[in-house]
Amino acid sequence: MTQDPRSSNRNRERRSREPAGIHELRKEVSELRRANERGATRSRGPRRRFGLMLGAGVVVIVLAVMINGAFGSSGSFPPPSNASLAGLGVRGRIVAIANSQVGYSADPDHSYCNKFSTYWDAGTAECPSGELSEEWCADFAAWAWHKAGVQFTYGYNPGDLNAGAVSFYEWGLEHGKWHPATSGYVAAPGDVAIYGVSLSADPSAAHVAIVTSDPRNQRGPDVINGDGDRTGFSVVETGTDQIRADVGHHHDDTLAGYVSPTSPLPGSSSSSYLRGEAWRHRPAR
Repeated sequence: MTQDPRSSNRNRERRSREPAGIHELRKEVSELRRANERGATRSRGPRRRFGLMLGAGVVVIVLAVMINGAFGSSGSFPPPSNASLAGLGVRGRIVAIANSQVGYSADPDHSYCNKFSTYWDAGTAECPSGELSEEWCADFAAWAWHKAGVQFTYGYNPGDLNAGAVSFYEWGLEHGKWHPATSGYVAAPGDVAIYGVSLSADPSAAHVAIVTSDPRNQRGPDVINGDGDRTGFSVVETGTDQIRADVGHHHDDTLAGYVSPTSPLPGSSSSSYLRGEAWRHRPAR
């Protein structure tokens, strides 16, 4: 079967971004394979050939593990199981679910193709994987809230949550869950921190992140960022004492405040949260 030249180009680009350790392992595999071939043609003893083949096999396995770790796919980051969430309150579930995704990155690299926007059927269909693409910090936060059982509608009417970071601010106002940074409120795990709120004729916000803690000796909270860019182009990553937004040209946008989640419906179980019974969805515009 003829190889797609675009696929070959993508492979070369991916290898050019590989960490040095993976590059060296590739070279070692190639050398061991060449040694195997020489050993076979020069009629060396079977023990020598077996040793070479075993060595090559071990290096191939290590290489595969390292590549999977360096370029984690969506399937590499499943949310926690129902059983592991069963004993947690809604805030604990939000943090556990968000934390399970730390290290996830958009794919391809230098794109916004991601599974969280795809989950909400939001974004543009321009990704080779079939996922959808858009800047996704708010989609990630909404996903973590939904998986934990927070009540909301994902859509584009007033009071809905969506990919716009400002939608969390507007939702918080509507539900009495907005806490300005100047109010003295101490954020709790599972809150959403909002950065760079602008209340012009067309309100906007720069970034949102899931709060994990808010130590009193810090200016900002400890958070988990979706669509962060400190450790990669578009990744899930943690932030410590994060007083400013962790995203692109918005790094100067400061913490505006927090939005707290609502409580789950009485009688709901953690298994129902993961089945998606605690939210409503309006189709994307």
